[in-house]
Amino acid sequence: MRFAILPLLVTASLLSAQGPRPAASKAAAKAEPTSETARRAFLQVLDAVDAGWFGQPYQGITSVEMQGTLGVALSGAAVNQKVDSLSQGQVKGNSSGGQANLRLRGTYFANGDFRTDLAGDFGNLLYTRRGTRGFLYSKEQNAYTTRVDLPPSDAPRTYMAWFRQTLNDIKAAYIDAPTFKASVAGEETSGGRTLQRLVFNAPTKPWDAKRREQSMAQSLGFWKRGRLEVTVDKATQMPQRLDFRNDEQGIHTRMDFSYGAGNKLQAVNLTNSSRGFEGPGWLRVGYGGDGLMSHVAGELASQDKKISFAMDLAWSRTRTPNEIIAIPPAGATKRGREDMEIQLMVGLASRIFDLQRAGLNLRSVAIGGK
Repeated sequence: MRFAILPLLVTASLLSAQGPRPAASKAAAKAEPTSETARRAFLQVLDAVDAGWFGQPYQGITSVEMQGTLGVALSGAAVNQKVDSLSQGQVKGNSSGGQANLRLRGTYFANGDFRTDLAGDFGNLLYTRRGTRGFLYSKEQNAYTTRVDLPPSDAPRTYMAWFRQTLNDIKAAYIDAPTFKASVAGEETSGGRTLQRLVFNAPTKPWDAKRREQSMAQSLGFWKRGRLEVTVDKATQMPQRLDFRNDEQGIHTRMDFSYGAGNKLQAVNLTNSSRGFEGPGWLRVGYGGDGLMSHVAGELASQDKKISFAMDLAWSRTRTPNEIIAIPPAGATKRGREDMEIQLMVGLASRIFDLQRAGLNLRSVAIGGK
C-alpha cells in the first residue's frame, strides 16, 4: 500500500570518472553543483508532497479499513492472438476472453498489525497478524500456517509517521545514497508557471524477453533502478509530471498530476509504454470532510487488457488491534509455511498461467522469493 508515491523512487550505481586525475577532478567540480542542486530540489519536492498529500490530517490516525475490488480482464482477441502465436498459426483460438476478480476487506494499523480477507477467482484467504503472531488460512484447502512475516522493528504508531517513513525511503535511495546520478535538465514555462526538470539516472540491464521468473525483492524493487525525470512547479515544489523507465523490468510510464485546494492530489493520468501493457491509465483520489482520503480508484488499459481497482478508506484514531482478533476455523489442518506457500502458489500459478496464455505479460514471482 504505497499509493501513488512509489514510482518516485529509483536506485543504481554511479560509475567513477575515468582518465587523468586533473581532468576528472575538473569535471567533478563542474558536475557537483548541478548534482547537489537537483538533490536539494528533490528533497523540497518530498517535503511538499508530505505536507500536501499526507501530513497533518493523519496525525493521531493509527489504522485504516480498506474494502473494494480488483479486476483483470482480457479480451477474446488477446486470447486468440496468443493461441495463434504459440501454435505458429496451426491452431485458431475461439475464446470469448478471460477475467479474474478479487474482493478485499482489511484493517491495517500503522504499527504493522493487520487483518485481510480476500475472496474471488484466486480463492478465499484470511491473513492476519498481531504483534509477532498470526496465521494465513485458505478456505479451499481448509488449512492454515502460523508462520507469518514479522512486523518491521521500526514500525511507526500513526499514519502521519508512516507516510513520512515512506518518503524517507525515497530520500535514502535518491538523495542520500551515491547510487543515482542527479542533474537539473532545465526549465520550461507552462500556463504562467516555471517548471524545473530533475533527472536521476541509474542504468539497468536490457530487457530479457525469455526471463519469466524473478524474486519478490526484484518485483517490488523495480523503482530502485532506472531513469526518473520529475517536472516540478518551482512555486509550489509539487511534482507536475513524472517519467520513469526501467528497461530490465520492461517498465516505462509517464504520470501527470493534478491538484485541488491545499495541494491535495486529486488525479494522476498515466501514459503507459511498459512491455505488454501499452496504453492509458488513471488514478483518482477522493477526500472526506475531514481532509482524509476516502476513496482511491484506478485503471490501466491496453488494447486487449484492463486492470482496475476501487477502494474505500475509513481511517480511525480509536480502533484497537483487539478488533481484528481471529482464530483458524475448527477442523482446519495446520501446515508448515513452505508447504502452505507451495500449495497456494500452485493454485495461483495455474490462474496466472491462464492469464499469461491469454496475453497478460507479467513475470512470475519465484517460490521462495530469493
